[in-house]
Amino acid sequence: MTKEKITFEDAYDRLETILEKMNAEAVSLDEALTLYEEADGLIATCQKKLLNAEQKIETLLKKRDGTLEMRADNTPETEPFTPARQSTLQ
Repeated sequence: MTKEKITFEDAYDRLETILEKMNAEAVSLDEALTLYEEADGLIATCQKKLLNAEQKIETLLKKRDGTLEMRADNTPETEPFTPARQSTLQ
């Protein structure tokens, strides 16, 4: 499975496995470097997937009484999501 095809959940699970292995076992320097490089790529993949998901999120507009604003086609009115701050993982 390539990094682009891997799901967020699978990448996160693999990161946990790498962390557990590095914390629980005495790994060689070469293996530690290989695991570190893999983890670095997985972190980048997770970050990209989270950013893409964040950008797709839209905020539903509500009226003062708490009901949703509806479009003419009877779907909820939305506005683009604007993040409050940048990710600290960059």
